[in-house]
Amino acid sequence: MTSNGLSIPFDGDRFTLLRDSAPLLSDPAALRRRFHEDGYLHLRGALDPDEVRALRADYFSRFDPVYLRPGTEPVHGVFSGQLPPDLPPHGWPGHPAHSFARSAAFTRFIENPRLLRLAETLLEAPALLLPRRIVRHFHRGSPTATRAHVDFDYLDAGSDHLVTMWIPLGDCSVETGGMVYLEGSHRLGHEKLAPLREVTDRPDDPRPISHDLFWVSSQLGLRWMHAVSRAGDITLHNSHLIHASLDVTGDVMRLSTDLRFARRDDAIDHRWTIPWSGDDGN
Repeated sequence: MTSNGLSIPFDGDRFTLLRDSAPLLSDPAALRRRFHEDGYLHLRGALDPDEVRALRADYFSRFDPVYLRPGTEPVHGVFSGQLPPDLPPHGWPGHPAHSFARSAAFTRFIENPRLLRLAETLLEAPALLLPRRIVRHFHRGSPTATRAHVDFDYLDAGSDHLVTMWIPLGDCSVETGGMVYLEGSHRLGHEKLAPLREVTDRPDDPRPISHDLFWVSSQLGLRWMHAVSRAGDITLHNSHLIHASLDVTGDVMRLSTDLRFARRDDAIDHRWTIPWSGDDGN
């Protein structure tokens, strides 16, 4: 297993499973306690899997057919090994992710009242979905994965009372480059994280913690948590839980969105009040 091209042993010393909190959905107080204790909630089957798959099919149908393995359907998102000619960088104007993130179907999906109610349950206040709503997409051979980081380092011009929802648009296994979360890391102080930034592939960017997940786990003595997600699953986390992603090692491409909710009356980082674009510098 690798992340950003660096290997990390996939064993019980380094990895454990996320626990499913879907049975708590009918008990808001218990859901909040779990979220505060663990720093995350993994909810299996929280959304309609057919709606998720329809979005996945919509997204991959926007690409030149050369991008998909012959004989497969867009909903499968199977990489052919060949990039379309003249494809702009991910999320830039002209790239399918840019138009998809502004589409009516995607907007209906992310503005599902159930998602807002869930955020309000955890924030214990009226909430809003921040306008910067990111669509992420990785194929085998993508040059980078998501580095270890905490969300607040990217939204630090506003309140840290935030809930991030990570929604895989389709099934997402370890081989598909799923998200991983560092167990108990939301309870660590800044002084514990600072030394980790010595190992980084972005020395001029202070926001990521490190691209080396083995280094992070070893230094803190904490395990990475993961799940084999299915269409319809979502994972939520607070703004101080360290998380990252694995490299895609199989032919099925990863497609996901991450949404952020804040209390309606809190200060909001201005960078997150405009629609996402791959070239927005954030």
